[in-house]
Amino acid sequence: MKYTQFFLLILVGQILVAQIPPDRVWDKEYTPDRKPVNLPWLRKADVFWAERVWRVIDMREKINQPLYYPTKPTNNRINLISVLLKGLEEGTITAYSADNDEFTIPLSPAELKKKLVRWDTIKGRTHPITNEPLPDTVIEVKYDPASVIQFRIKEDWFFDKQRSVLDVRILGICPVREEYDAEGNLKGTRVDFWIYFPEARTILAKYEVYNRFNDGQRMSYDDFFLKRFFSSYVIKASNVYDRYISPTWTGLDALLKSEEIEAKIFDFEQDLWEY
Repeated sequence: MKYTQFFLLILVGQILVAQIPPDRVWDKEYTPDRKPVNLPWLRKADVFWAERVWRVIDMREKINQPLYYPTKPTNNRINLISVLLKGLEEGTITAYSADNDEFTIPLSPAELKKKLVRWDTIKGRTHPITNEPLPDTVIEVKYDPASVIQFRIKEDWFFDKQRSVLDVRILGICPVREEYDAEGNLKGTRVDFWIYFPEARTILAKYEVYNRFNDGQRMSYDDFFLKRFFSSYVIKASNVYDRYISPTWTGLDALLKSEEIEAKIFDFEQDLWEY
């Protein structure tokens, strides 16, 4: 009797699987089995030159929209912030305090929940019939992935004399979201936590991002960052004062300072060679 029930369960499972039509006309690779690509080994003695840079990836730019969409899961894809939130929920990655970007203050689950969930109070309500004042209502507002409009990244540019290449490694990533008041007016942006990027690579490699060049060859979020398919601008480089570009420079001056830092890194590599 037990063997009969066992074989019936297998048969029913096969029928249910057979009823699900394939989403592609070809056998699709199972992306959750992917692992991050191993990076070249780097010795301290081989670092000939280095520069630490902080950047902003604005997802309102067209080239960065694959990181923002879809705002809701669709076609087995989720956006970047949803991948990071899933890793935080599973405990595979750690959130660090936004008080600094040195990954020295890990957030406890209770502290992280306070960052992801907030409570708003609705005041001044009246009864629709009697017009009598009603007590204030406290509502829970969950973390909205669509409110994340930027990402800050912290990275190290360095010249590896062993391989004779100028390389870059991302150290941290930080979501920046818009914050609104009870009336729906924009108050500004908010930084909640930092994530150590090398730790997040494992889960980033398991989820695919839209490839705007070839829909038949999807790539993972880890590939997207390694190949640097994003657009960004510099907001800070290592300096004696530990200052950001803004508010020391504003407007066009800030943009020119950002491009100056980019040119400095590019020119360093070019000046190493003779043509």
